[in-house]
Amino acid sequence: MDLSLHRLRMLRELHRRGTVTAAATALHYTASAVSQQLAQLERDVGARLFERIGRRVQLTDLGSLLAEHAEEILGAVDRASLALEEAQEAATVRLRAGVFATVAAGLLPRAMDTLAGRHPGLQLRTRELPPEATALAVREGELDLAFVIDYPDAPMQRDPSLLGSQIAVERLHVAVPAGSLGAGPVALSDLAEQTWILSGPKSHFGAAVRAACQRAGFDLTITHEVDEQATAMSMVASGMGITLVSDLGLQLRPPGMDALALTVPITRTVSIVYRSTALRRPALNLVIDVVRATAVELGLSVANP
Repeated sequence: MDLSLHRLRMLRELHRRGTVTAAATALHYTASAVSQQLAQLERDVGARLFERIGRRVQLTDLGSLLAEHAEEILGAVDRASLALEEAQEAATVRLRAGVFATVAAGLLPRAMDTLAGRHPGLQLRTRELPPEATALAVREGELDLAFVIDYPDAPMQRDPSLLGSQIAVERLHVAVPAGSLGAGPVALSDLAEQTWILSGPKSHFGAAVRAACQRAGFDLTITHEVDEQATAMSMVASGMGITLVSDLGLQLRPPGMDALALTVPITRTVSIVYRSTALRRPALNLVIDVVRATAVELGLSVANP
């Protein structure tokens, strides 16, 4: 019997979440693709693993048994990868990292230059994902590590299967059309009458900014809802509204925009998360150390926000 690890991950997710749709969402596939792969797994095994009850798919006893073994098998794969890395002392290792736009543009280029110079055998492959999705991809084994953001006004939900290392602390700045509000600093409450450009309330950033403004005594008037800080800054430079932007985001600042400090700083923490089984991976520790040192060089030290 030849069991695919890819299909076993889908089975494990179905066992955890209860529906094909939820499993597909977690794994970033369509429900149809997951159903096809699970059907192939059933053919590989040669026995019924699922039964349909109404609109739901339920595991049979054999399906539940295989799902339990899938947890053990996938955990063993992680442990084997770790053992091989330790034996090789990270001489030739490839890691997959989840990144979001401002980290990819503002922090990674310098960090990867340093990694290439000091550890040429360590290859870091990246995939851009929304900050809200990166941790899940690590938990499911799609990625080895991911950058995540935590805001005091919108704390990240903790996953007990993941560990994290703080990398940097960023301040948020007010992005305004050039010359429109003087040199700053500016109080957040003084911006209550402005029109805003901001990501949606389901994003960590959008939720955090909305919560900070409510704490300052007002609700935002949002005229343009966009996700990327670079897009928002271009719209600010065109006079379409104002927004908040992080230290790393400012490296993408366009002409025609001023960045003003806030009188009461709003900060966010950037961390790297990874599975608890990867704690001893030498390559992972090298990446964390280099990225943290790069953040210090950029003035984003965790100890001195």
